[in-house]
Amino acid sequence: MQSINLFLRITIRILFIIHFLSANLVYAEAKQSINIAYLTQDQKVPPPLSNLDAFIPNKGVLGAELAIDDNNTTGQFTGQQFVLKKFIVPLDGDVVDTFNKDVGDQYSYVVVNLPAELINKIADLPSAKQKLLFDAATVDDALRNEQCRSNVLHILPDRAMRADALAQYMMKKRWNKWFLVIGATEEDRLFADALRRAAKRFGMKIVEEKAWEHTYDARRTAQSDVAVFTQVDDYDVLVVADEQGRFGEYLEYRTWNARPVIGTQGLVATSWHRTHEQWGAVQIQNRFKEQAGRWMEEQDYAAYLAVRAIGEAATRTKSNDVNRLKDYVLSDAFALQGYKGNPLSFRSWDGQLRQPVLLAAPRSLVAVAPIEGFLHPKTELDTLGFDQPESTCKWSK
Repeated sequence: MQSINLFLRITIRILFIIHFLSANLVYAEAKQSINIAYLTQDQKVPPPLSNLDAFIPNKGVLGAELAIDDNNTTGQFTGQQFVLKKFIVPLDGDVVDTFNKDVGDQYSYVVVNLPAELINKIADLPSAKQKLLFDAATVDDALRNEQCRSNVLHILPDRAMRADALAQYMMKKRWNKWFLVIGATEEDRLFADALRRAAKRFGMKIVEEKAWEHTYDARRTAQSDVAVFTQVDDYDVLVVADEQGRFGEYLEYRTWNARPVIGTQGLVATSWHRTHEQWGAVQIQNRFKEQAGRWMEEQDYAAYLAVRAIGEAATRTKSNDVNRLKDYVLSDAFALQGYKGNPLSFRSWDGQLRQPVLLAAPRSLVAVAPIEGFLHPKTELDTLGFDQPESTCKWSK
């Protein structure tokens, strides 16, 4: 009798295991796959401007990998699997050729970590027309305006959003008179344009404007150049446009008059910063640092948000269809957790991700824009950057 009972128990267990495995096999076969490509190119190591900030060659990709893990955690419950394939083009390689040959038809979603001049080259390719590209690197206003493309969504705040964030804080502090110092590169001039726009928009006055034409030698600059250079009419704040960091760090504490420095050095406007700890930011900061062995940078954060946006849209729509997901991410229903208080969403008129902008000093978070008191009929986030009536982008969803 005991042997019969033992046989029955074993038989029942075997049947249960077979049923369990069969059910999971069916579930695995039914999983919906969402394939995401990550496209970038190796960067030439720039001349060292400071021994304090080492060159980081892999900005972006580690954020995308972290987001894939988060997507697949949710995908276990939604029957979806997210796959990230990385395409890293050598420094002397052809990005367009790699896109055409390797990204192919199997990737409807592409996170693009490339310079501004390559974004539209990729977006205009016939092979890219039915894809959705997530720009995780550029800050160019033109790519969100007259040069916008309907198959590109932009993650990082553009220069206009950053300049507006700084201007709002300056307006709150009543630092209304600006001394604008501009570097020699085209990027510096573009940021200076954004600063002029912000000054006009918020009623600031640029009392003096100068191009930096002095040496980039820190020792000589510290001794004489800055003090002489900054002997101008009275101003409240020195605003610097030096995106490559070639001279901006020399300005603090060396001006003729004691004035704060803002812009690309001093108090900076950024989408992410290592001093940010609110709204769950500590959790993702620690997770990233454990994985990468370094702090999360802006491009890491942008790539993370791009992959998470795909995951959020796929989860909500229960679909991997690119047109359906694009309609959803550009709708009012889309909301993405970005660890900055307000949910993030895409502007339907230019594909820009609307988001709070952090105002940070090197070792402290000073404020988060939009600053309290700046109102908008739809969302205060649209007080930063180009609002719909100001936009020159002509694409629609």
